[in-house]
Amino acid sequence: MEQKPTRVRIVDAARDLMGSVGLARTTTKEIAKAAGCSEAALYKYFTSKEELFLAVLGERLPQLGGLLGTLVADPGGRTVEENLTEIARRAALFYEQTFPVLASLYAEPQLKQRHEEAMRTYGSGPHKPVEGLAAYLRAEQRHGRIAADADPLAAASLLLGACVQRAFVWEASPDRRPPDSLDDFARSIARTLIRGIS
Repeated sequence: MEQKPTRVRIVDAARDLMGSVGLARTTTKEIAKAAGCSEAALYKYFTSKEELFLAVLGERLPQLGGLLGTLVADPGGRTVEENLTEIARRAALFYEQTFPVLASLYAEPQLKQRHEEAMRTYGSGPHKPVEGLAAYLRAEQRHGRIAADADPLAAASLLLGACVQRAFVWEASPDRRPPDSLDDFARSIARTLIRGIS
């Protein structure tokens, strides 16, 4: 069996370790060991753990940014509700998978501050999906598909906030199972939001 390229193994190992022990407790040394390479080899591909974290977000987790960018450029033939349903579905998956990775940062304020500084340097951060969704909703406003007096930033915050809350509540729940399926949740959130902004 052919071994995966080193960079692929590194990103896979980072995703697995960050998902199981969190970002704060994952070291580049452990990632390199799990990937079957040296730490020096890891640094040939990534300059920092934060850059590696962004690779995990962009390459191994459900994509949200690309979808939002595409919808801003061309809302497509689907209804706003259908687009919001797909955004909610992907966002809920994204937050469900990133919550365990990032939760450990809140236990270590200095590490959290370093992580936030690195995200600013890379032009990334948790505000980006809200900005992207608000931009999509503004585009829909210009097309006359949502109300002119709707607040795109508030609507984006409501939809994505519900997705974050779903991930947080059910990760902390003893059952760890939401009362509804992901698809039902996404449809319900989109339907409820669209009633407020139509």
